[in-house]
Amino acid sequence: MMHSSPVLIGRADLLDLAGRRLAEAAGGAGALLFLAGEAGIGKTRLLGEISRRATGFLVVAAGAAPGDAGSAAGLLTDLGARLSRIAATAEAGARMTERLREEPAGDPDRHRRLLVTDLVELLDQLAERPVLITLEDLHWADDLTLEVLARLAPRARSRPLLVVGTYRSDELYPRVPMRIWRTRLLTQRHAEEVRLPRLGRADTAALAAAIAGSTLPNPAVTAVFDRSDGIPLHVEEFLAAADRVPDTLADAVLFRAEQLSPDARALAGAASVLGRSFDLDLLAAITGGPPEVLDGALRELGERFFVQARADGTAFDFRHALIRDALYADLTPLRRRELHGRAAEAAAAAGFAAAFLSDQYERAQRPEEAFRYAVSAAAEAAALSAHQEAAELYRRALRTLAAGASRAALLTAFAGELAAIDDNDGADRAYAEAYRLRLHAGEPLAAAALLPGWVAVRHLLGDGLDRRTEMLRAGLPLAAGDGEVLGQLHAALAAAYMLDRRLPEALDHGRLAHGCDVDATVGSVLLFLGRLDEGYALLESVIERAAAADREREAARAYRMLGSSASVLVDYDRAERWLAEGIAYADRVERFNDRHYMAAHLAHVRWATGDFDGAAARARAALADGRGGITTRITALHVLGYAALGRSDLAAARAALTEAAELGGAMRELQRVSPAWWGLAELALLEEDADAAIAWCEEGYAASAAVRDASYLFPYAVSGTRAYLAGKGPTQARDWLGRVAGLLVERQIPGTLGALDHAWGLIHLAEGQTGKARASLSAAAAFWAGRRRFWEGTAVLLDQARCAHRSRRPGDAAALVAAARAAWDPLPAVWLAGTPAGGSAAPPLLTARELEIARLVASGRTDREIAGELVISPRTVAAHVEHIRTKLGVTRRTQIASWLATVEPSS
Repeated sequence: MMHSSPVLIGRADLLDLAGRRLAEAAGGAGALLFLAGEAGIGKTRLLGEISRRATGFLVVAAGAAPGDAGSAAGLLTDLGARLSRIAATAEAGARMTERLREEPAGDPDRHRRLLVTDLVELLDQLAERPVLITLEDLHWADDLTLEVLARLAPRARSRPLLVVGTYRSDELYPRVPMRIWRTRLLTQRHAEEVRLPRLGRADTAALAAAIAGSTLPNPAVTAVFDRSDGIPLHVEEFLAAADRVPDTLADAVLFRAEQLSPDARALAGAASVLGRSFDLDLLAAITGGPPEVLDGALRELGERFFVQARADGTAFDFRHALIRDALYADLTPLRRRELHGRAAEAAAAAGFAAAFLSDQYERAQRPEEAFRYAVSAAAEAAALSAHQEAAELYRRALRTLAAGASRAALLTAFAGELAAIDDNDGADRAYAEAYRLRLHAGEPLAAAALLPGWVAVRHLLGDGLDRRTEMLRAGLPLAAGDGEVLGQLHAALAAAYMLDRRLPEALDHGRLAHGCDVDATVGSVLLFLGRLDEGYALLESVIERAAAADREREAARAYRMLGSSASVLVDYDRAERWLAEGIAYADRVERFNDRHYMAAHLAHVRWATGDFDGAAARARAALADGRGGITTRITALHVLGYAALGRSDLAAARAALTEAAELGGAMRELQRVSPAWWGLAELALLEEDADAAIAWCEEGYAASAAVRDASYLFPYAVSGTRAYLAGKGPTQARDWLGRVAGLLVERQIPGTLGALDHAWGLIHLAEGQTGKARASLSAAAAFWAGRRRFWEGTAVLLDQARCAHRSRRPGDAAALVAAARAAWDPLPAVWLAGTPAGGSAAPPLLTARELEIARLVASGRTDREIAGELVISPRTVAAHVEHIRTKLGVTRRTQIASWLATVEPSS
């Protein structure tokens, strides 16, 4: 991992402004520009980027150092030295250095006035060509330097001279020279100031990704953003230092703290135990000092930029999280414990929230009180859908639970919260321990009640159908006689079979269950059975009922099933709507596993509708955020593989799709593995490996045929037809399509049926039946466009172009290729073969059917033998052979074999 970002993030507007000022200066209208911001905000990095963009400028850089404010001309001395090192300005630099070293004679005020005038003249004379002078750390600059700068600024307006200076806005303490000069220059409009803001969350995520080299998980981004406050230097340091406060930043904070008065230093330490923000009355209660001492110390902390008051004056914030963290870490252990104890007691008396009290009591090492408040706060957080907070509070409750107390109920609640936030490994461990404890305690019904939630987690960790159904069936005798728990177990069994697309078994168990969960399962089953109106209506009803009843898990699951099903069934408008709503809902109620899974499916929709880059970005984010959830990972890998195919990055496509196929194969679920196999088939076609493409298509067909599936089979219709035409010929392509069509027609899912028109169009075209091909391909093109399916929708344009080219309609062919290129450029080269843009514009000498017959002629077969093999009449074979002779300009069958040997040496 790099320590700093290779790119500048979140400063585009400031770079644009600097670019305008550079252009104006190059034209003779310079300026004085201040870049202001707190320490670590990126002023130096921005200044460097401005310097790199100053093409045609003489660039001179200088800077002040700590202590320069108390000595004369420190920054000017550095500037003179820098000028001396540049050949074009060496003479001016020497004169400047010499002038600064002259001992004052006579009236010191007059000497200063003359010195300022001379230095301004020297700098002004540099601007015979465009000049950029950069001055860093003006908060440390002395009065003389700033006076020269103030005198130079008006002159720069009519000269090709741009002066850019930086200073720390959080170090303009009272009596710092720059504080006075800045106000004067800005008031008189001799200078322009821009402030570098802290990065927002999105820019912090982008910066962290640039440093790490990959997208970070959402929780990691949140942690970095919260601790760094969006300050780029802090982002870099926290990424390098992981969980602790980076030594470099902590040392800087503590060095500043040493300059505080004893009262202010002690108050800052006491405030740090209360967190990033603290209540004034609570702070007064734990310190116990006189009000005037407290007021004075707070005023000092504000002036020294340690804290800032809230608008109402009753609370304060540390300016940066790291200030609080460094001060807190510097407290001695016993002092820290004492302060936490005081804070807990005072906060309890004042009625503070249970979560805050549990934290303070635990840090004060008082576990009994910490446990009581942690359990109460966890229940409150869960009720408010704050599942992340609830999980942490249950974790605290488990840490502070009295020895020997029952842990099973607590572990069950903890597991549920961990599952909600997608920490599936942790949830699995908690469920397993709770299950063991329930059985050991002789509580079989309570143990059985755990199984649906536990099995759902095991599914996300990769357990196959057999293992999951075995666990659930083991719970049935444990729950004998209890209708509610038995219903939950049957609902879970229905869901397990539905996920494997074993739809009859899913419906059988669904009839034995009840409630929103099973309705969601049945709704999904109906969709994949082709009963779309019933399925969508039932799922929408589940969402409405579950959300109204605050049954968050059921509502999020129904959103997930509706949106992902629509995504698979080529109903992209519906998918986008429900996935977007579902993601927003899951975010609100902190159901993160559902959120990440829906995000991966929304990435699939983006790919399917032609946004390859957007799809890949969403898939990478889902992959980073998914915390090991295997279903999210597999779906994201599908999308990354497909998007890589679209960019012709075949190596990346192979890696993503192979991993997805391996993970999906281990789960033995059609919906996990079939999309990966289809992607690998398309990869093989792009590599012109027809045999490999056929093998992958047959894998996909076998898996779908085993459960009478059409939804995952439909894309294979076109891919398999292409593969068989390229490797075996039209006869076997027809056999393939006949098998696939049987399943697609049986289910009658509207979003899949257009694939048949497309595949038949390809076969007709290969057989030279351009009229039939034109009709079928036109129908397919309208179908894919109506469904917004980009991959096949673009491919069919080129198939139509090939048909037009062979039909001697060059204008139509060219227009169709242009339309394909307008949608996607550059197109895969293999897709362009046989079109006017394919590099070999001439149509093939023989059609696919004629080539098939030519091969059989070359092998020595008679017309009757060929007819028997191809299941056509001998008269039709004779006609084809005659066409072949005419096209090749030959008269004997042996000449056909000789020609074939030149174009297919293997024959």
